[in-house]
Amino acid sequence: MQNDLDFEKLKTEADKEISSATNMDTLLPIKGKWLGKDGVIGGLMGQIRSIDAEKRKDFGASVNTLKVHVTEKIQEKINAIENSGSASEWIDLSLPGIKPRTGSLHPITRVIRQVSAIFEKMGFSVESGPEIETEFYNFEALNVPAHHPARDTQDTFFVTQDRVLRTQTSGIQIRTMQASPPPLRMIAPGKVFRVDHDATHSPVFHQIEGLMVDKDVHFGHLKYILRLMMRELFGQDREVRFRPSFFPFTEPSAEMDVSCFQCGGKGCRLCKHTGWIEVLGCGMVDPNVFNAVNIDPDVYSGWAFGIGVERIAMMQYGISDIRAFYENDVRFLSQFSSVI
Repeated sequence: MQNDLDFEKLKTEADKEISSATNMDTLLPIKGKWLGKDGVIGGLMGQIRSIDAEKRKDFGASVNTLKVHVTEKIQEKINAIENSGSASEWIDLSLPGIKPRTGSLHPITRVIRQVSAIFEKMGFSVESGPEIETEFYNFEALNVPAHHPARDTQDTFFVTQDRVLRTQTSGIQIRTMQASPPPLRMIAPGKVFRVDHDATHSPVFHQIEGLMVDKDVHFGHLKYILRLMMRELFGQDREVRFRPSFFPFTEPSAEMDVSCFQCGGKGCRLCKHTGWIEVLGCGMVDPNVFNAVNIDPDVYSGWAFGIGVERIAMMQYGISDIRAFYENDVRFLSQFSSVI
């Protein structure tokens, strides 16, 4: 019986049904009837095996022609509906819109931009440099020669025998002093690397180092600049104090504490009941560093400091685990979308 099917009649029937559709709601059932898995054409294809061998080829060709014809007609109808604007009839325009998710700056990026803006207002330039450094820029020019014990404390990643992933952005200071004669003011934000990993340390983190070189620069200038930075970051009532320390590239050297912004210096869990929080290391540039870049230490003096960006962000936002910055948890990062 299948051999006696009138395919022209089926085409006419399909054309009539398709042309009667006025929108997508009425067209989709028609499409399902003819082209669906259990539709008319699917049923005809399933009958091909039962057709007499001598007529099977012609029957299959007729089914395929019908399928192509119906598919083209349905696509033409879809195009016509879309062009006429009728497609909107199957969308409820009274429903409220879906608010798209908006991105935001990463808290580390926020802090870098915040600190950079503070120093740019004071005439400092923002410099950058390579993340893979030679030992000269990462150690030797910073008064850390071979076999110096400070190299052990850096926990360095070595790329080759004489090239390392930089352990600080101080190499940018060396490159800047080589390229630009004094006077100069610059900060160097960037990514640094050390073999360290726990709740408060990461093998990849960010530093901002600052440098000022000129005639008659003294420690009082350093104290003023750093006090100003801390007040801009943590509030105008912040106080700072300096404790003697040691760094190979500065002499004298100091570590700076800021008064606890949570308890106001009275003592709490955050500041370990001391009233102070350690934030950075600083000091006057060692003459050996000036000699390494051909700057006369008898004519010029300078100061430098280095601060961890993650440390600032942890204090600003009350974050206790540095690893939260790098886990890319959208639930964590979305909290900063409303932070200005």
